[in-house]
Amino acid sequence: MSDSSDRLALPWLLPAQAQKHVTHNEALSVLDLLVQLAVEAVGTSAPPPAPVPGEAHVVGAGATGDWAGRDGTVAGWTGTGWSFHTPRP
Repeated sequence: MSDSSDRLALPWLLPAQAQKHVTHNEALSVLDLLVQLAVEAVGTSAPPPAPVPGEAHVVGAGATGDWAGRDGTVAGWTGTGWSFHTPRP
């Protein structure tokens, strides 16, 4: 059994896992971003200077800064950093 779900890569709670609330909250954050996804822009190559929590972008080719190497992913600002998720075909 893997450590995450197949479609959204949500982390599973595992037997005897410490701090289960951290894993559960991580999964809720991914759901909050991806379910009924709305993005600010598609193809942007640089992160905005002052994102707000919940803001999402589709990262463009040749991304720079915090988005370097994340081309084609959905970048969501969590309030403390970016989370990246690869869209499924």
